[in-house]
Amino acid sequence: MALMEARGGPRPAPGTLNQLFFDAVSKFNRPDALQAKADGAYRPISHTEVAERVRHAARGLSSLGVRRGDRVAILSENRPEWAIADFACLTVGLTDVPIYPTLPGDQVAYILKDSGAVAIFVSNKAQAEKIREISSQLPALKTVIGFDEIPRLTNMSIAELEKRGTQGENRESIATYREDALTVKPDDLATIIYTSGTTGEPKGVMLSHDNIYSNVEGTRTAIPFDGRDVALSFLPLSHIFERMGGHYLMFATGTSIAYAESIDTVPINMQEVRPTIVLSVPRLYEKMYARILETALTGGYLKKKIFFWARAVAERWANEKLAGKEPGALVAKQYAIAQKLVFSKLKARTGGRLRYFVSGGAPLSPDINKFFFAAGLEILEGYGLTETSPVIAVNTPENFRIGTVGKAIDGVEVKIAADGEILTRGPHVMKGYYNKPEATREMIDPDGWFYTGDIGVLEDGFLAITDRKKDMIVTAGGKNIAPQPLENKVKTNKYIAQAVMLGDKRKFPSMLIVPNFDQLEKWAMKRNIIWTDRAQLLRMPTIQAKIEKEVAKELEGAAHFETPKKIGLLEHDFSIESGELTPTQKVRRRTIDKHYKALIDSLYEEAERAGFTDQHAIA
Repeated sequence: MALMEARGGPRPAPGTLNQLFFDAVSKFNRPDALQAKADGAYRPISHTEVAERVRHAARGLSSLGVRRGDRVAILSENRPEWAIADFACLTVGLTDVPIYPTLPGDQVAYILKDSGAVAIFVSNKAQAEKIREISSQLPALKTVIGFDEIPRLTNMSIAELEKRGTQGENRESIATYREDALTVKPDDLATIIYTSGTTGEPKGVMLSHDNIYSNVEGTRTAIPFDGRDVALSFLPLSHIFERMGGHYLMFATGTSIAYAESIDTVPINMQEVRPTIVLSVPRLYEKMYARILETALTGGYLKKKIFFWARAVAERWANEKLAGKEPGALVAKQYAIAQKLVFSKLKARTGGRLRYFVSGGAPLSPDINKFFFAAGLEILEGYGLTETSPVIAVNTPENFRIGTVGKAIDGVEVKIAADGEILTRGPHVMKGYYNKPEATREMIDPDGWFYTGDIGVLEDGFLAITDRKKDMIVTAGGKNIAPQPLENKVKTNKYIAQAVMLGDKRKFPSMLIVPNFDQLEKWAMKRNIIWTDRAQLLRMPTIQAKIEKEVAKELEGAAHFETPKKIGLLEHDFSIESGELTPTQKVRRRTIDKHYKALIDSLYEEAERAGFTDQHAIA
């Protein structure tokens, strides 16, 4: 039984990613379809060159004997060759399998074995070494193609593959290649994307051409593009958010795609590329917000006073705007001054041309979203999953409400089940999990509704996510706690870098905190606290009390049963390499529970010794 239902606009006509590719090349023909940094500067690659290289790589793949429907993997960081390899696979009817370049060899082996990949593109020597080490486990894998020149570890480079594709090429063969590419059907399998998964082994999500094509069409009508936009690509292309949003959607709208050198160089690359649109997960916005606060608070009395005045003015301006009103003359005048004195500098750090940020992959703190909106930098928060290609709903400039993920895009139906779970149906829902029919049946009911595993509500057509169903904490006293909104509040504090709420089946909730050591150590030095290493610093009662006070301040107003009664401090941030974060920076709670079991147990043992009773748990 559904409590609430919502539907986007009409379903887009079915189509293929090949159709999208050829249409974009003929329509836009920009000199800078793609951009990559080489020898210290960004170099453009035109639509014409992209189309030629895709065709040659595609014909090269055909010459290797791969057949339509075969699986070909891509193990690489974001770069132009990733896009060329992808479109080459699609236009000859292959199914590509993107793999996170951060994955260790054993996980790469699992994906290659499960998918039965017959060939793989690798970016560099380090990735080629990974394949060499696991090659004995991969009898189906016949060909390794390097984006770089990697002698001895690959069968050929992509340059050699493209050269093979030029052999015997003429006007007739070019026409035949295009005709064959357009015989691919909307329901044909385009890609298998293995979920990074916060729990369990990865599952191969089968997405058809139309799954992703319909999502591109539904999103491009929701967010305005003008054919002159520039996007900075840095989220992994092996993730569906960047794959659909930063790759296909940008290509389809004539947006120039500039590849960041790495996640660490994003601030520098933003200045160089001066993007008009940036897609990211909330972690980027959290870090930007923390950096802005730190700059303001360490800039002297006058600078601090100006910043907080500007912030207060911007908040008044934002409140009016978000209520659908025009700010009064005085507020508008003050806001213009605030922009000039403070927020123009923030905009300059993004390159000075940014029209929209887009946020997805995890919930964004409403406080951070509102701060950026007030500063004049709009973050369009959306929502989706790998299994939904991915976008279900997104905020747009016309339909924008902080604290929600917007309205359903065209072709998408959403309903809330009796237990609060979000269900969705439409052309965006996957074909199923590869080699896992039972797992598919568990997620998609006979009427085509996909069970997202997220809890949410609908109000005026706007969808708000409260938490992951599996992340919900139920205390021993029977209290239900949604941890993510509480964690997001705590992470807005300048002394806190990361926060994870715990307490399922326990008497009370607790929280693990990774401090922002830059801020915490400055605070400690001002108070003449002496320490030799971070572990020693975190053991000090003064430091423990400081963090507890900051957490309590951020959670003021939360219900008593939601407030963590114990805080554990960690000296290192969570990482992808340790398995504590997914490649899109989502926390793997089970891994955290396992890695820090001793610390977590000690928090509850300490509480027992202090006489904590069940009465506290149900207070």
